[in-house]
Amino acid sequence: MVLDFFKTAVNLKKIQRKGWVDRLSISNPESVADHSYSMAVMGMVISDLEGYDSEKIIKMILLHDLAESEIGDHTPGQIPAEKKKDLENKAFLKISESLPDQIKSKYLSIWKEYQENCSQESRMVHQLDRLEMALQAKAYESEGHPKEKLESFFESAKNDITNPKLKELLRKIVGDA
Repeated sequence: MVLDFFKTAVNLKKIQRKGWVDRLSISNPESVADHSYSMAVMGMVISDLEGYDSEKIIKMILLHDLAESEIGDHTPGQIPAEKKKDLENKAFLKISESLPDQIKSKYLSIWKEYQENCSQESRMVHQLDRLEMALQAKAYESEGHPKEKLESFFESAKNDITNPKLKELLRKIVGDA
């Protein structure tokens, strides 16, 4: 039973991050699993430094894009936000069915908290999502992709990151320090 959950996670390695394909025409962009791994490392360090519930943040990060294993990666504006949220919730419910009850309810609770963005941990994870995106955009810029095509990623991060420590890291990433 749990093997199906693991197979879903492994499938994230094949799901390309759509924004990089659509806006930069990158033929071999990072996968959703690549993104989640980077976020997990960032979340571990930031939550330990800032005194957040590190275990919850890491679990939330590892679960936050798992539904994309079923529905693919959709960029903002590609489909209406409410439809995307509905698709993700249905996919996550289906994916979680393969888990034993004692952890399924915990993971569903963490998923719901992330989706509702209703706690300090969920707000941090949403902002780390943007910070990781900006860091990846900077990596693509250093590989020779035009800054003009990456500017929307940097602007999105600037608009969504409110935590002072993360804002400072973002300034260092984009070079506006």
